[in-house]
Amino acid sequence: MSLIADSGSTKTAWCLIEDPEHVIYTQGINPYQQNEEEICAILQHELLPNLISQSSLTPHLSAIHFYGAGCTPEKAPIVAQALRQVVSTTATIHVESDMLGAARGLCGRQPGIVAILGTGSNSCFYDGRNLHPGIPALGYILGDEGSGAYIGKRLVGDILKHQLPDDICQLFFDETHETQANIIQRVYRTSMPNRYLASLSPFCARHREHPAIHDFLLDCFGQFFRRNIIPLTSNHNLIAPSLSTVHFVGSIAHYYRAELSEAAACCGYSVGTILQSPLEGLIEYHQNT
Repeated sequence: MSLIADSGSTKTAWCLIEDPEHVIYTQGINPYQQNEEEICAILQHELLPNLISQSSLTPHLSAIHFYGAGCTPEKAPIVAQALRQVVSTTATIHVESDMLGAARGLCGRQPGIVAILGTGSNSCFYDGRNLHPGIPALGYILGDEGSGAYIGKRLVGDILKHQLPDDICQLFFDETHETQANIIQRVYRTSMPNRYLASLSPFCARHREHPAIHDFLLDCFGQFFRRNIIPLTSNHNLIAPSLSTVHFVGSIAHYYRAELSEAAACCGYSVGTILQSPLEGLIEYHQNT
């Protein structure tokens, strides 16, 4: 029996490959933001009770495939050790990047350009087996263009600096009940500010018909293509028509499909498959391995 996980900075989806209809959700796990003790606590209190109640075969796990944000070669051992301590001491544990999870979930064993647009963002070229170096994501402060955190950061910055129309600014404060002081406190004085910023992005979905918000979203997604996809395809000489299509996973890509597609077309690309989560594709990938 095998356990598979797709983890972003906000939430993690878990399921047994042999029982894909039952998905367990916990908070996100990112070893750049959480230490081993904190990850163990999430596994102990949020995953394990649900996993045990779901299947009496949990102690007999043979493999765990964990794909997660921040799971670089340097940080992946932190997650692997936490899984070994809490979930299974005998299973074979594979901890890979969320980018590889997105690529396998979207493309299987076929080549393509794949991207993540969730709380954070990332992109790469996948040759059907391996990832090829892309433009570094750099996180929500230096990069993550087009992500939920990026949209939230840009949104509150533009509102507080009066770069958006007065009616939009007033709507934001009325709907969110935020204040400048609270925004500053949450961004600079609390943990996980990327999650907080991403939580503000649904405001744009509610008012996407407003011309200013529409233009704002096009610029956010345009920045993603201009700063990530165009340099990526130029670096790898990816000019074949099939590689002018970008496949996406993530809630932002899912909910903003129309604006994302419009921004892509403006940059000379098209949007292919969009999955809110790569879990279904990953299950199929590992079932056929």
